[in-house]
Amino acid sequence: MIWVQALLSAAILVSLLFTVVYSFRYRRRTDPRERGLYAARMNMWMGGMLIVMAIAQFSLFDMNSTRLVLGAVFLLLGLFNLFAGMRNHKLYEQNKQP
Repeated sequence: MIWVQALLSAAILVSLLFTVVYSFRYRRRTDPRERGLYAARMNMWMGGMLIVMAIAQFSLFDMNSTRLVLGAVFLLLGLFNLFAGMRNHKLYEQNKQP
């Protein structure tokens, strides 16, 4: 059980790191295409982080209604961010400038 907690904690920290990195890159760019790509990557990493947080809520703690609702909210927000980021990344990649 300890290794699962360590693995989930590491996954949360890595995804948090990449979310912050892409957030800074997004805010510093002036080209709209680059901003869109970095925002999409930030959304994908944030979605992954929220999904891992939902898995942690479901698996590491005693289940009660509060944890169930919080985990479900994290899971839904994470899936939305992940798929929206993937869709936007695909759209911005298709519109590459030569």
